[in-house]
Amino acid sequence: MLALTGRILPASNRAPSANLGWRASLGSVTGVEIRTARSEDAEAIRAIYNAEVVGSTVTFDLVERSPAEHDEWMAQHSGVYALVVAEEGGEVIGFASVSPYRPRPAYSTTVEDSVYVAPAHRGHGVGKALLTGLVDRARMHGFHSVIARIVGDHDASIALHRSCGFALVGTEREIGRKFGRWLDVDLMQLLL
Repeated sequence: MLALTGRILPASNRAPSANLGWRASLGSVTGVEIRTARSEDAEAIRAIYNAEVVGSTVTFDLVERSPAEHDEWMAQHSGVYALVVAEEGGEVIGFASVSPYRPRPAYSTTVEDSVYVAPAHRGHGVGKALLTGLVDRARMHGFHSVIARIVGDHDASIALHRSCGFALVGTEREIGRKFGRWLDVDLMQLLL
């Protein structure tokens, strides 16, 4: 892995490259490295994700991911379907990934993103650094569109995506049910 150290620049000021990691220096995220996930990150990623499964509506999974299921998920997020982590002081504090949007071939140039940040590190720019790095990788791999499917009451994720250029393109009403509640999903899109 090549590392680029310095300030993260807006996507318009960066040329696509093979650099897979860099140190973020955006205000309070100084010293956070955004890099491609490695196998040794699996348990930290799983812990961050599973906390959201049991404690929030940001994922529609209802059962925590087992180590075997998580290993399979990580294997699916290599190559063009990027999986990146935010690391600070040797600790994974967040992750982001892109997945195929739909299985039919005509959707192959569209991906869906996911961004998760450990609770103690939210509100400090980590999510934006992750999403910026993820969008750069999607662009580098030739994808045309990134879709975010965000539970309707998750204002922080909506604001994060908006700050990275995503636009609200629709709402799916009462499409999911978790914790005894019907949940809407807002669709946001970024054309690359």
